[in-house]
Order: sequence, then C-alpha cells, then structure tokens
Amino acid sequence: MPAFHIPILRHGVPYYSVDTIDLSHHATGSLVARVSMANAGLISRDVHRMDYSVLDAFSMRELIAICKKAAGLFMSATLPLGDATQSFDEYISQLSATTGMPCTYCRQNAQKIHRVLDEMNLIVAGLTRGFDLSILDQGYGSDDGRTLSWFREARIFGAVLPSNSPGVHGLWIPAIALKTPVAVKPGREEPWTPFRIIQAFIAAGIPAAAFGFYPADHGGASTLLNTVDRGMLFGDSSTTKPYRNNPNVELHGPGYSKVILGEDAADEFDKYVDIMAASIAANGGRSCINASAVWTPKNADAIADAIARKLAAIKPLPADDPDAQIAAFANPAMPQRMNDIIEGNMTDAVDVCEKLRGTPRLQTLGRFSYLLPTIIRCDREHALANREFLFPYASVIECPVEQIPDAIGPTLVGSVITENPVFRRSMMACPHIDRLNLGPVPTFRLSWDQPHEGNLFEHLYRQRAFQVETSG
Repeated sequence: MPAFHIPILRHGVPYYSVDTIDLSHHATGSLVARVSMANAGLISRDVHRMDYSVLDAFSMRELIAICKKAAGLFMSATLPLGDATQSFDEYISQLSATTGMPCTYCRQNAQKIHRVLDEMNLIVAGLTRGFDLSILDQGYGSDDGRTLSWFREARIFGAVLPSNSPGVHGLWIPAIALKTPVAVKPGREEPWTPFRIIQAFIAAGIPAAAFGFYPADHGGASTLLNTVDRGMLFGDSSTTKPYRNNPNVELHGPGYSKVILGEDAADEFDKYVDIMAASIAANGGRSCINASAVWTPKNADAIADAIARKLAAIKPLPADDPDAQIAAFANPAMPQRMNDIIEGNMTDAVDVCEKLRGTPRLQTLGRFSYLLPTIIRCDREHALANREFLFPYASVIECPVEQIPDAIGPTLVGSVITENPVFRRSMMACPHIDRLNLGPVPTFRLSWDQPHEGNLFEHLYRQRAFQVETSG
C-alpha cells in the first residue's frame, strides 16, 4: 500500500474511488501516492448539487481574514491528506518527487501562494478596482457618490489546473474570497498544492461544502468546465483551442512573454543580461510569465551570446540539491517531443547554448530526462521565433524599433527597457501586451493586485443598473 491515498473531495468530504492512478517518484520510480479518479458522471452530479450560497453568510471582511489565517496554515500546519496527514516539509518533498521540480522552486512557489492568501485584501482591491467591498455583502451600495450593484453570475466556479508550476494556483484562490464555491481538477502529477490549499481553507473556517476536488482524465476536465457557470483552464494551445470562443472559460495558455529592448538599451545590453537571463530561466522556465523571446533592434548576435553564456552553465542536479535550477521530466516522452520540435526546425537557426556547451539539449539520466537551457538565434519569421516550452527557452530576434509594436504578436508580459520617450509611448499603445513593465523589470515580477491575464472578479460577477427609492 502506498503511504498516501489522495481522495476525491465531494462537497469537501473525502471519497475513495475504485478507479485510481499511481504517482511515482520521478527519479527512483518508487510509489509516492495513489490518487482516486472521478468519472464524468460523478463530477456532473456533484457540481449540480453544490450549494452555491454556502459562502453568502460570510462578509467580505470575514472572508479576507480567513484567507490570511489560511496563509499561515498552508505554510506551517500539519493538514489532512486523505486518511493521513501532511506537514509542510512533506508537502514540499512530495511535490518535488512527482513533478521533478527542485525543492527550492517548490518552496518559492509556496511563498507565492502564501502571499496571495496573506494579501488577499490588496488582490481583491485590485480586482474590484477599489470600490467598497461591503457592496458585495448587501448587493448594492454607495461608493464615492455612485450607487453600485453587482451580482454573482458564477454560482459555481471550476478550474482545470496544470502540473508545471504551483504558483499558478494563486489565480483561482481569490474565488473563495469572492464568495464563490470552487470545483477543481488538479494536474496529473500535481494534486498536492490544490488539495493542501483546500485543507488550509477548511482549517481556517471555510465550510468544506464550498469545495470539490476531482482528479480526472480529459473527459472529466471537459465535463467540469461544461457544468460550472464560470471556469478557468490552463494548458497548451491544443488544450485551450476548443474553448477559445467560450466567454465562460478564462484561458491561461502559452504566454509568449518577452523582454524588448530599445536602441539605447541594445547599445548597452550588457547592463541587462542578468535581467534577460533571469526572465528566461526563473522557476525552471516553466511559467507563462517566463520570457520566451528577446526582441532587439540591434546587436542580436552579441545579446544571444551573452545570455547563452549565463544559461549554458546551468547543469542538471538532483531535485533536492539547493543549487538545482532546472526541473526533471518524469515522463521522458514529453521532453523528447519538445526536443524533436526544436531539432526539426533548426534550419537557418542556431542554438547558441548548445554550441557553447558542446553537449546535447536533451539529457537522460536513468528513468527521467532534462532539457538544458536553449537560446535560439533566428529571424522573426522563423518557426522557432514564437515558441514556448516548459524549460528555459527563448529566441533572440532582431527587428527595427519602429516595427516592434506591430511585429511582436500576443504577449502576456512585455518588459520594455528603454529611456526613449517615443518608443515608450509606442509600446504603451501596443495592443498585443497584456501586462507592460517599463524599465529593467524581469517578466516574472508581478504585482498580484493588478491582474495580468484576465480579471477574476469580472469573470465571476456582473454589474447591473440599479436604483432604489426610499419611502417617506
């Protein structure tokens, strides 16, 4: 028997299914956990039966205070995990074991989750643009002389979650503070974080009935999104494409984030090499807010070489090594597919990191594999110029400065480094960038009170015209 059996949570109550999958240690192959799997019928029945009013009795002030309490519990408490319990250190160890993510990155991502919970007042203020939150308690109210009314369209909110980076869970957590019960489908290798978040919420005082936790296959994920009122989906372009025109599902796909240099910064690029390298490699390169391209009007070859010299020194290390900077892939087929895509498109492109290292990008050690950092020097029309992968990867593109705003394409985070006021204004007017950083700011440095990919409050609530006449 495995040490842990992670159950389904049906209205917050553990449920053990006869249909299970096993999660193994990425390096040793030893069994880490058995996970109960939910079928589509169970998910549909449960979501339809969830009490959508279970959080309505709480005031916004009370929910934000509970979030702060949950923050401390998430980081320090021993919490239920099926029929067993889990300390924070056990959580980090198990998370690293099944995902291959270095323990140092697991802890850094846990800190991100803690910050979201601990600073929920700031995050909700950013999502709601600072109106008086008591309006959400009574349905209407006055704010700066305005009469406002909001109602929750999302009776139940659902999220189909990834395995690549635990920090992304900060995007769905505010739904609880916004009085919305949540049903989640965890990533296959990463049930640990959403389960622990839910247990921290319950221990802090949120009713267990506000939560559903449904490990499932692709069919179960589709059922969840089609059953809830509003949903959130993480995945690559092939996963998110079927929902592209569905306004009820907020999509979190590839970010294509970029560092963009003006002519002045390109002339002094050596000042910004550390920022560019960190934007590419932070968190193992696994986030949509990692830079997947550097755009510059000049000196592209020299810039690619300078970044590559920083990143080519990164070597695969065991996940528990404090110096580990890249994640292992427990399923060797995944890095093999990514490597095949890159190798199949290397005509008229150069991997500057591989050239400096003298060793292949794909490294297999026993039962798991690594993809070493990759800096591709190519032109902007090349097949590898606008790609994103789950490891430190970026293209370096040279483009005239006046063409950059129209040429960069969709960009989740754009860090624009220039002191030129004309170029700054053109980038501020660029419609392709969702989150704009002006100055030498790494792409991964976010302010959680400013949504960078959709606004969860506006996804869950709708404002209506409202007036009230008092008698007498």
